Amino acid sequence: MRGSDRRSGALSSYVDLETRVRSDHPLRAIRQLTVEALAALSGSFSALYATRMGRPSIPPEMLLRAMLLQAFDSIRSERQLMERLEFDLLFRWFVGLGIDDQAWDHSSFTRNRDRHLAGEIAAQFLAAMLARPRVRRFCPAITSLRGPSVQRRRYADRGLGVDQKLQAQGSGRQRSRERSAAVRR
Repeated sequence: MRGSDRRSGALSSYVDLETRVRSDHPLRAIRQLTVEALAALSGSFSALYATRMGRPSIPPEMLLRAMLLQAFDSIRSERQLMERLEFDLLFRWFVGLGIDDQAWDHSSFTRNRDRHLAGEIAAQFLAAMLARPRVRRFCPAITSLRGPSVQRRRYADRGLGVDQKLQAQGSGRQRSRERSAAVRR
């Protein structure tokens, strides 16, 4: 029997996002890790939002989970992220937005994100995530935030500063482009 192509037009819906996400979906494990890491940072969030004046802000837990999704899915802008949050049930579930909640304005999200990055909350969140034993098991090479400084030491041992290395990479790309142009002629 062929199904109907008519819209239901219902004004209310009783959809539980928890039941819409597969039980074996990879984001379930990641969300559990984020919940644990964010619980450890609750005191930092309280200090950041000590005043009771002004409009309510984007909850920092939701903002940091949204930033994770942006990185995981390679979403280039906050505007695109807010669009995905508006329509994607999986994104809504991961961030903690209800099905009837409106996604935030991209400019508000950007301002809040910048405030958290300046206040080093995002770095504390990343450190708390990397300190989890399950994350260490999956990512043994990045169990601490010392990675970039170790890499800088390696370049220093070779006599290259980070800026010099980036310039060398850039000149290598330029030579590659010149070779490609010569081949096309």
